[in-house]
Amino acid sequence: MRQQFLGALIGAAFGTVFVLVNSGAPLPAAIGWVLRGLAVLALAAVVVRGVRAGGRPTLEGRPMFGPSYRVIVIGEVVLLVAGFFVLGLLDAPVQANVAWIATIVGVHFVALASVWKTRSILVVGVVLTVLGIVGLALLGSSALKWVPFVSGVLSGLTLLGGSLYGVRREG
Repeated sequence: MRQQFLGALIGAAFGTVFVLVNSGAPLPAAIGWVLRGLAVLALAAVVVRGVRAGGRPTLEGRPMFGPSYRVIVIGEVVLLVAGFFVLGLLDAPVQANVAWIATIVGVHFVALASVWKTRSILVVGVVLTVLGIVGLALLGSSALKWVPFVSGVLSGLTLLGGSLYGVRREG
């Protein structure tokens, strides 16, 4: 399996999970189901496009999942766990978790963009980081119920869009 397809598949899978898990209230049920269906279709499109693209080389022969990638992922895990610990100490509402995840996953993509020298990943990373920070900012407001949509659904759609763009470029 080509490295770039695997990266797009991972992003699309996580994007789909973001949408599936966070498409509930306060969204109307019908809209939630439409978003879930679109997410699953987008994931399927990433799989089909990636498989059809075959074994074409990507990133000018540079490894995607080398030592730099591993350091970034380890840092991501450490930041996620530390953040969950702090959020728990602060008695933050449960909605804070998805906002924190979106923020750290966004930072992860920003770091990867530097390592991989891929501008499209940078766009995804910046958007996810902003959506996560907006969700964190909403925690103390009357808009708390919208955090899963802002930081979850919109982040998921961003990941799916970035993954579709990645496999479309190759196909």
